[in-house]
Amino acid sequence: MSIQIFLQGKLLGVADFLRAPGADADDAFLGRAQYLSLLSETLPRALLAELGLAQILLGSSGGGQFLVVLPEESREAAEAFLQSAANEILRISSQTLHLVWAVTENLGDWSDVRKRLSDKVQRSRSIERGVDAAFFASVPTPETPADAAFKELQAANSAGWSPDSPGQVVTTGAKHSWALSGSVDALPMARHTAPTDDVQRAATPAELGSRATGQATWGVLRGDVDNFGIRLRRAQSIEEHIRLSVMYKQFFAGELEVQCSQPEFWRKVTVLYSGGDDFAVFGAWDSLILLAAELRRLFVRFAEGNLAEFPGAEGKTLTMALALADSPDAHLADVYEEAGRRLELAKSEDKDCVWLLGRTLEWKQFGDASSLKDSLTKMVTEWGCSPSALRDLCSIYRESQQRMSRRQARKIGERPWRYHRRIQRVLSPAAETREREFQKARAALIADLIGRSGGYLKLRPSGRVALEWARLSTEV
Repeated sequence: MSIQIFLQGKLLGVADFLRAPGADADDAFLGRAQYLSLLSETLPRALLAELGLAQILLGSSGGGQFLVVLPEESREAAEAFLQSAANEILRISSQTLHLVWAVTENLGDWSDVRKRLSDKVQRSRSIERGVDAAFFASVPTPETPADAAFKELQAANSAGWSPDSPGQVVTTGAKHSWALSGSVDALPMARHTAPTDDVQRAATPAELGSRATGQATWGVLRGDVDNFGIRLRRAQSIEEHIRLSVMYKQFFAGELEVQCSQPEFWRKVTVLYSGGDDFAVFGAWDSLILLAAELRRLFVRFAEGNLAEFPGAEGKTLTMALALADSPDAHLADVYEEAGRRLELAKSEDKDCVWLLGRTLEWKQFGDASSLKDSLTKMVTEWGCSPSALRDLCSIYRESQQRMSRRQARKIGERPWRYHRRIQRVLSPAAETREREFQKARAALIADLIGRSGGYLKLRPSGRVALEWARLSTEV
């Protein structure tokens, strides 16, 4: 009986590839992200097809890596296939994107097999696998196919692989191809793209921002499962490892596609990618906030329904971060990177949280911020306060944060009521209104912002987020 081997592949240098020269334009960045998402799906399927093996031997794929099961006699042919793909991937990416892989026998417990694979992949990070420098000197580096093919990939119904272009994703002339939608065998990935008003092309980030309520601003929302690697390492068998990998990937691919197709999102957000344990979406700032809350709600249900049997909290929580563009014509790549930095900041502070509008909030605080935002918005829309009042409130609290600590408050004599008087002056109705009801609403709002029993002014994190949220909602 033939010995089974496991082959694990991984793409390295993704960040460098996304930001390589020539990828500053938004369509180039989007094209490269699309190329990466499809490459880790098509390569392992093409490998099995070229070896004449059943697709059931595909363990997991997507998110920049894959795992397949092969017979020992296929090892040499598999490595030759991957070497050919790796050479071209290096060439078309100007040597920024690397395909590495590891092979080991199916001997021993899965924990031992997984460790051997992981150790070999780690060693591959510092080794250039059989790539001859003279190869690159003799072959001119063309324009990266992903840069020119983004629109083609978005509109395509299938993606494939060709031996003439072993490191590319092709939509025509493919030897092996797979559906991207409309089939049970379609590649599991979210591809929603918000169209322009005439439905002739994909809307730009600036166009999506113009569809926001209030301030015409766009941003990037990124999410990542907390301690997903630990959850996978605790898998007791290859079957459990594959089951977990597939479950997470299908959750993000399926839910993102469904949610972004809903009426409140389909014209305002575009999926950048969905991975094995993470995702990225860009679009109108207000829709991204609502989408974050909905995805978190769905993830909680997913974890409760599918992960209850697994002990510990690893892999059962989701952290997100939203970064807003500082101008309509900001580069998508820059805002994407900023969202990544904010996501790392949020994950270093806590788990199961969201970095939003200047603060890291626990998800239970998100509801408080949303409710307080509604109250602040009503001060403008129903009570006649000036929209600029919210900006003034934001400046007051920025000032207080920079200036005051408990000791400083005692030293310089600052007290909450001094700020209360400033807030009351700011939140004054522009026209005649029901005075008693307005005073009651304003007092409740102040108490929600800073609390009812503080010896000095300290804005709650949810209050700080609510102020920025309401300001963006009411400013045009």
